[in-house]
Amino acid sequence: MSDWLSPKRPMSIAHRGASAYAKENTLGAFSLAAKLGADMWEVDLHQTADGQVIAFHDFALVDGRALAQLSYAQIRDAVSEGEAPLLSDIIALAKEANCGIYADIKAPEASVETSRMLQAAGITRAILGAFDPSAVRALREAQTPYPLAALIPIDVDPFEASKDADIIHLCWEKLARPQDLLTDEFFQKCDTLGKKVVLWHEEDPRRMADLRGKPVLGICSDRPELVNPVRFRNNTQVICHRGANKIAPENTLSAAHACFAAGFSHVEIDVHVTADHELVVLHDATLERTTNGQGPVCNHTLAELRALSAGAWFSPFYRAEKIPTLDEVLKLASLYEGKLYIELKSAPADLVWARVEAFGLQDRVFFWSFNAELLKDMRALSDQAHLMMRRQDFDTLEDTISNLAPSLIEYTIHDDWTDFSKLRSRGIPFMVAYNGDDPSIIEKIVDASSDMVNLDQPFLFADICRRKGLTIE
Repeated sequence: MSDWLSPKRPMSIAHRGASAYAKENTLGAFSLAAKLGADMWEVDLHQTADGQVIAFHDFALVDGRALAQLSYAQIRDAVSEGEAPLLSDIIALAKEANCGIYADIKAPEASVETSRMLQAAGITRAILGAFDPSAVRALREAQTPYPLAALIPIDVDPFEASKDADIIHLCWEKLARPQDLLTDEFFQKCDTLGKKVVLWHEEDPRRMADLRGKPVLGICSDRPELVNPVRFRNNTQVICHRGANKIAPENTLSAAHACFAAGFSHVEIDVHVTADHELVVLHDATLERTTNGQGPVCNHTLAELRALSAGAWFSPFYRAEKIPTLDEVLKLASLYEGKLYIELKSAPADLVWARVEAFGLQDRVFFWSFNAELLKDMRALSDQAHLMMRRQDFDTLEDTISNLAPSLIEYTIHDDWTDFSKLRSRGIPFMVAYNGDDPSIIEKIVDASSDMVNLDQPFLFADICRRKGLTIE
């Protein structure tokens, strides 16, 4: 069996592309999945009345017309821009991105043509799977060179249903604890029968933590970065500025998810207070740039703010994205066991500290603000609150360290980095912040080996670390 079918860790199979962040089964979703580290793309395939193989999940359009009875032109006229791409275009993109294709063949009539197209394009990393046993049999009879997967629903004997397949693909995502069924006995039987195992699409970080250590070929996920999160050899902590803001709209739950799921340690957020004294996460003091609202944030109630879109400006996919509350972000950080960098904008220190305490995250959060009085308020509330100071705001390093007993000192690329050795000798953590996208500057930051980095381009940072052998693969 090919080496790629015996990976050292589970392959990340992007379920319909990076479908948590882009419209499923589109070139955009597949391209984004590649950027998020997917090894393969799970693609749902149908064949049109005029013989075209396309990516689409359902068997019919929303108006009820069956795909198999329509020409490709008719389907294209009925769907949104980007939907129902041709398999040929997906194959071309996969070759460019060096990603494999995991074909979920919905319609059996597309089976043999899918195999033919992949072979003609010289694709070596492909798996052909289906729920319908007739599709698997048709491929076996056609002597396809690719491994075959049987997709197994709940309450179906996986060994009986996979008799004609090489791979058991378990679709158990709706069970409460499907990982409990992945026993040693189950995997021993798989080994005896020569079967590989692929797991359902999983988006829960706690369940994923149980799954990624199992002896499986791959795990599907709408968040492909969650399957194998990045780990740095030198334990560098990476702060995603306003979340993973190149993947999803800044300061949203989606942007925070992408950061934590990828394995980065911190999400940086900005917090304002509403007219009714609630706490919301948004950068600007006004609503115009990142929402469809108008006016100052603090002039609106929480209910008014929650009625707005916080993502339509970024992409139509995020039309329904809401301005998150601080509680929602704290809850998400708890789910991932992640950390936060909270910048106090208009939010009073006492309200913010009370919410951090309520979630028990005092040791997983640090604070900063342009308003020095808010930092003084935070220190007055607790000697245990972790505060950051910016080196650029003080004349000397000693002045920086002595102001409000900071837990962390921030530097920019323009500051004097000769301080770093002094801070190391005194055991004081330091961070480099850079919101640009120049690879040469990010490489310089990598080489500086600071305790933390705060970046707009965390994935580029990780890629450079990976190239230098600074990540654990």
